[in-house]
Amino acid sequence: MPCPPRSNPKTRTHAIELRKEPTPTERKLWAHIRNDQLGVNLRRQHAIGNYIPDFVCIKKKLIIELDGSQHLEQEEYDKERTNYFESQGYKVIRFWNNEVMNDINGVIRKIQFALEETNTFPLVGEEVKSAAMEEFRKYVSS
Repeated sequence: MPCPPRSNPKTRTHAIELRKEPTPTERKLWAHIRNDQLGVNLRRQHAIGNYIPDFVCIKKKLIIELDGSQHLEQEEYDKERTNYFESQGYKVIRFWNNEVMNDINGVIRKIQFALEETNTFPLVGEEVKSAAMEEFRKYVSS
């Protein structure tokens, strides 16, 4: 049985457009994480559902988001995005643009740490809920 599409054609088309015009911050981080430099494959502007995260590691289920000053006014939208990604089994980490531009080595270390602590075979959607319930039952019964 084929897998359902991870996104829709409109979002995928928009992701392609975003990949053609990276911000200076995206360009700088991408230069340090592309071509498996961190030991895993990362994708840039990869559509997931109706959203397009800045960077994603599919294998480790890790999303890296870069936030500029516009994110100060769109806190609710960012929260909604993060909730969606987490419901799909992804862990989301965020960096301010100035953090990437001024401390790229620190950002890379944080990404490496997040990749190391991320489960290699994460659970998705309902599996997450049932696994959490199972853990809760074990805790309560002990």
